[in-house]
Amino acid sequence: MAVVFNNPRDLLGQDGAKLDVSEWLTIEQDRIDAFADCTGDHQWIHVDPVRAKDGPFGATVAHGYLTLSLVNLFLPQIVDVRGFSAGINVGMDRTRFLAPVLVGSRIRGTGEIVSVEEVKGGAIQAVIRVTVEIDGQDKPACIVDTINRYFPE
Repeated sequence: MAVVFNNPRDLLGQDGAKLDVSEWLTIEQDRIDAFADCTGDHQWIHVDPVRAKDGPFGATVAHGYLTLSLVNLFLPQIVDVRGFSAGINVGMDRTRFLAPVLVGSRIRGTGEIVSVEEVKGGAIQAVIRVTVEIDGQDKPACIVDTINRYFPE
């Protein structure tokens, strides 16, 4: 269940606050293949299960950018900001891919508020660190500081 903030201003002063954990998501080959089709990245370590068995990971692996894109799925599961007219993704900082996500792995997102500030126009900007964990692994797949801006109603 996501941590709820009824108004973006409620984020102010929450630097360092831990957020919730998303549901687990199993990474299936069809998701990897669809991402390869969208991006044109058909490298064999992603899309050729037979060849990948003898490769560096012993199976196909999700694209790093696929893992990163799933942060957008996890964010609303870990934090629910309400009471704004528009929210935009401003960008990201400090993106790191630390471990491969093998096909069949389960991943989830965890969150932490890094910083919050009021910016021009009265919007609230929050930097939220999302760590994409791999079930049963010590190292996370990805860590990214997302930058989100919420405009007042």
